[in-house]
Amino acid sequence: MIEANINNISKTFGADLIFENISFDIKTNERIGLIGPNGSGKTTIIKILYGLENVLQGSISFRKGTKLGYLDQIPDYEDTVIVLNILEKAFEETYKIKKAMDDLSMTFGDLDSLKLEKALKEYARLTEVYEQLDGYNTETKINKVCAGLKISVSMRNTEFNRLSGGEKTRVTLAKILLEEPSILMLDEPSNHLDLESIEWLENYLKSYQGSVLVVSHDRYFLDNVCKKLVELSTYKAHVYHGNYSYYVIEKERRFLLELKIYLSQQKQIKRMEDQIKQYRIWGVMRDSDKMFKRAKELEHRLSKIARLDKPKYGNDKMKLKNIDTSRSGKRVLEAFNIHKSFGTLELLKDAHIDLIFQDRLAILGNNGTGKTTLIRMLLEDSTLRDSILEESNYKWGSKLNIGYLAQEIDFKDDNLSVLDYFMYEHNVNQGVARRELAKALFIRDDVLKKIKVLSGGEKSKLKLCSLTFNQTNFLILDEPTNHLDIDSREILEEMLSEFHGSILFISHDRYFIKKIASRIGEIDDKQITYYEGDYDYFRHMKSLVIEEPKQKKERQTKQTKQSESIDYYAKLELIEEQIKKIDQQMEEYGYDLEKLQELHKEKDKLTEQYNLIFTKIDY
Repeated sequence: MIEANINNISKTFGADLIFENISFDIKTNERIGLIGPNGSGKTTIIKILYGLENVLQGSISFRKGTKLGYLDQIPDYEDTVIVLNILEKAFEETYKIKKAMDDLSMTFGDLDSLKLEKALKEYARLTEVYEQLDGYNTETKINKVCAGLKISVSMRNTEFNRLSGGEKTRVTLAKILLEEPSILMLDEPSNHLDLESIEWLENYLKSYQGSVLVVSHDRYFLDNVCKKLVELSTYKAHVYHGNYSYYVIEKERRFLLELKIYLSQQKQIKRMEDQIKQYRIWGVMRDSDKMFKRAKELEHRLSKIARLDKPKYGNDKMKLKNIDTSRSGKRVLEAFNIHKSFGTLELLKDAHIDLIFQDRLAILGNNGTGKTTLIRMLLEDSTLRDSILEESNYKWGSKLNIGYLAQEIDFKDDNLSVLDYFMYEHNVNQGVARRELAKALFIRDDVLKKIKVLSGGEKSKLKLCSLTFNQTNFLILDEPTNHLDIDSREILEEMLSEFHGSILFISHDRYFIKKIASRIGEIDDKQITYYEGDYDYFRHMKSLVIEEPKQKKERQTKQTKQSESIDYYAKLELIEEQIKKIDQQMEEYGYDLEKLQELHKEKDKLTEQYNLIFTKIDY
């Protein structure tokens, strides 16, 4: 069943065309990933569906009764509103019915028999509606979503306006999930979530009773959740009926097929053009109107051919390349007895970190465990490393040239143009600056944009372009894939794979971690636990830690069952002996009716016990 149909829609912002002739549909219980480069209109599509944007042409239709849910922006609430109040807004109708039921039940004792009968009928009707709304499981639903998104009991009782931006996003996401709309639309839902919460959200969405349309650059997320991908380009929506891994293979197959058809047509056109030219030559040589007529006919046929555009694989990508880096010392960093607390909140205690040349260390951990704090502590100390005494807890290597990409990128003067920033930052002329910026897709008038008007993704690309131009040999990256589209993430991965220095980074992008990390450091319980392998090794070791207690419990349960089974068999043997004795007694008292009836009753009881025990044995 089709929940929504998008038919040939087009959208412009001023004179700029965003997309046109976009068509696809959303069916019941589909999990759709909306992908494409930054600026292709993915968020705009969702806003159009939700009614926040209009279309230039085309139409959108919904199945009757379709309910939409969209995480757009953080709403404003009064200072007295706590998180629990917001979560309960998802069940406003349910709470209204419950209040009506409670108010009605309070009147039962004051009504006469006729009015009581009517009240009981109304109460039964309200109860049926309440059950249809699954009202008895309201608290269970709230607890389930809060547990998955790390919304603690204390946070639920905190004023919403006191939360951080990331916490507000999680609360708003929780409210939308609890509303259970027919079409759930999410724009980068994995932002502000740690790995554990992302994995929980993936499992939640896979079993969600409704359709899901999600904009995401998280390739693991698209692989695990989505069974249909819609790739936006300016003039068409390309639909792929599979997950991200399928999309990568299928896109290449389609490109090769389109290229084959295009080349075949070009060959045909060339042959016809050569034939036309030959007819004209023969016409001149033989003074033959017949040859000129054939040339004219062939020209007419050629003009009727609908010429295909040359297929293009993918979009324009960054072309960042590493300039040769200077080699640092073998030891890059060694720090021990790391302590950090904010008031009574202790993040790190006696933690340690170590890197040697060409290490690629990923720091993982739940939100709030101190990952970014750790990096800031190291960066703050690194500025003092030349004056640090030998007994310092921080030991920095020699010949280090550190490059840092922050989670939230700031520039000293964002009123500068992109071109001016690069020229002043690196003391190069305009030609060199334009050449380097073009590698990050800042071309023509793009270089004249002021930094303050750039998007988050454009700022990231500008900073990366600047870092790669320096002879950096130690990169420190805090969520480097934030704001980057999939193509740009892949280019960043290629660049870092070829980087000859050392890397310390924080990321929630599992594809990125898997591609780059050679070691994993996980912050948990104020300590850093190291896994001397890549992300797959880390997951394997974590699964063993989880499975070991589980297997131990299963073994204990099995042993308990086995011991119980042994007891059951002993009991069965005892009952069999008792039944055998009764059979013997029944033969002895064959003529004593009262005694036989007594023995029969006793045998029936024993037989009943025997059957009951027999059913408890686990085979």
